[in-house]
Amino acid sequence: MGIKEDIYYEGGPHWGDLLINIFLGFTVICLPLTVGAIVRALWVRYRITDRRITIIGGWLGRDRSDIVYGEVAKVVTVPRGWGAYGDMVVTLKDGNRLEMRAVPRFRDVYAFISERLTPQAQGVSGALGR
Repeated sequence: MGIKEDIYYEGGPHWGDLLINIFLGFTVICLPLTVGAIVRALWVRYRITDRRITIIGGWLGRDRSDIVYGEVAKVVTVPRGWGAYGDMVVTLKDGNRLEMRAVPRFRDVYAFISERLTPQAQGVSGALGR
């Protein structure tokens, strides 16, 4: 019998990221950004629960990263797509960073994650470009 987790968000990146990057892909300069957005849309999945953050990605979705909130030292968000979605960078206590790109409802997700952080991590976390 496993530990019960309540899922707050489960899904892929925001569709607006893909749409904007496909539109920009008509120029040769932005083609790498378009390929990155397509790969994210196909294989990246986020699961945010009351106990941890899970990111499934990599080639064909074969890599998995699980982070419990006790390991988090800082969370920083940056709005994109006219505020419809945003990027989050989760910094761990050992100095490693985990990027989550094009997170839908990123302000709500940040608030949910922030409630579960230690008081010290809450003090240094925040949002850029508000």
